[in-house]
Amino acid sequence: MAAVDETQALWHDYRRSRDPHIRDRLILTYAPLVKFVAGRVGASLPAHVDEQDLVSYGLLGLIGAIERFDPDREIKFETFAMARIRGAIIDELRSLDWVPRSIRTRARQIERAIVALERELMRAPTDDEIAKKLGITSEELDDSLREISRSSIAALDELWSPSGSGDTVALIDTIEDESGPSPESSLEQNEIKEALAESISELPEREKLVVTLYYYEELTLREIGEVLGVTESRVSQLHTKAILRLKAHLSGVQRSASET
Repeated sequence: MAAVDETQALWHDYRRSRDPHIRDRLILTYAPLVKFVAGRVGASLPAHVDEQDLVSYGLLGLIGAIERFDPDREIKFETFAMARIRGAIIDELRSLDWVPRSIRTRARQIERAIVALERELMRAPTDDEIAKKLGITSEELDDSLREISRSSIAALDELWSPSGSGDTVALIDTIEDESGPSPESSLEQNEIKEALAESISELPEREKLVVTLYYYEELTLREIGEVLGVTESRVSQLHTKAILRLKAHLSGVQRSASET
């Protein structure tokens, strides 16, 4: 309790004075958040990506969160900060552009195939149907998903860019209003939230379970594998497939909305 009171006192003093020394104390207080988020992002990256680099990128997000946070808003700082830490890490990784173009291209091809099949079949397509649409075997589709899961940072953090806006919205963060947006922005966020919830509900059961356990129960891929009785690699593949389905479905929703 004393630690909580001390932290609240730091926030009070920092808000009043903007003293960089107090800011540094807040950074030290919340530094474990950066390591936690870096570990979760790093779990879906190739082994050659150094977690300490991710921590360094995330620290920039933490600093920005501290400087922008308003303690009067009804939101926990941890929730506010984690979104910005993830965003800082992902933005830096994107700027490095370390994912091979061929893998990005294949991911887009799979997304487009899912969109076309969903419109045609009015349901989530099976792996065999996706493979047939792409003109490849199911084994080749599995290989592609493994490559994407090893090389991609595909996650709910980066699924949506609202039409007509230069900003990106982290879908997982639309669950809670964090910054008191305008009514128009609130409506847009609610529409995105509803579209995401609908898309998740239409996932195949195992993919839906992986998304729920990973993003809402905060289990690791290894822990999810133990729950499902499969390998961590298989869980990573299921996660990647779920994210590609969500991106494909939401792209279709956005396209339909723009045509009306």
